[in-house]
Amino acid sequence: MASTHEKVGYAPEGKPPEHTPFTAASGVESVVRMLEGRWKLVILFHLFGGKLLRFSDLERAIPAISQKMLIQQLRQMESDGIVTRLVHHQVPPKVEYGLTAWGQSLCPALDALLQWAEARPADPDAP
Repeated sequence: MASTHEKVGYAPEGKPPEHTPFTAASGVESVVRMLEGRWKLVILFHLFGGKLLRFSDLERAIPAISQKMLIQQLRQMESDGIVTRLVHHQVPPKVEYGLTAWGQSLCPALDALLQWAEARPADPDAP
């Protein structure tokens, strides 16, 4: 039977992993990539608060977006686990979009980011 000279330990469940500057930057970069796109944040802010909106409601709420772009952005956010698509089998078909629990949990982080941006001094070089 083989043994090691070092004790093998396991991190307790629920404890977040320790991050190095590299892993922290990688994690944030992957989230930024998930949210990049001209319309994703606008769509998110329309869906915050547990709202379920039909595709046509989102089109009306964001008049400058094309149908094709709205479909692309919603599909990407759905595949990333941020948005959920609820299909009601009826005639005519009814599809509603809402945020997953994980997508909704993004709200406080975006609010904090907005407050951080609003707190920017007029002269960024000032102490």
